[in-house]
Amino acid sequence: MLLRSTAGPSVDLARLGPGRTVLYVYPLNGQPGVDLPPGWDTIPGARGCTAQACDFRDHHDVLRAAGVARVFGLSAQRRGYQRELVDRLHLPFAMLADPAFALRHALGLPTFEAGTLTVYQRLTLIIQCDVVEHVFHPIAEPDRHARQVLTWLTSEGSLA
Repeated sequence: MLLRSTAGPSVDLARLGPGRTVLYVYPLNGQPGVDLPPGWDTIPGARGCTAQACDFRDHHDVLRAAGVARVFGLSAQRRGYQRELVDRLHLPFAMLADPAFALRHALGLPTFEAGTLTVYQRLTLIIQCDVVEHVFHPIAEPDRHARQVLTWLTSEGSLA
């Protein structure tokens, strides 16, 4: 499954290669000057996308030291929208665009409606040898989620 990446070439999620991949899936990142869908702040699990991206940014080196080969963020937003986010937040990893919901169709990932938009529910997949080995869902504290992933990697995940 090929998805467009903010780093340039598309990423084939079925052929990630050796090492673990952290793929965090999020609903929607806001952009300065662009309104969020009506009622966004009242939808359970909707808020916190930028804070989650910053937490993965701030813990990127530690995740890599714990054996993570790749980190990707993924949403249904288009690549140009995500490229602005990568630049604005100085993210050291690529974001993947899935506006056609290919991952939802392939894996049955959950979504929700926000105004006229359909967006992904927040979850994280840990992938090793092209197999999903762990799923985090639901995610209660997106601003601390990278640390939750790191804790799993350095305890249960290190046994795999």
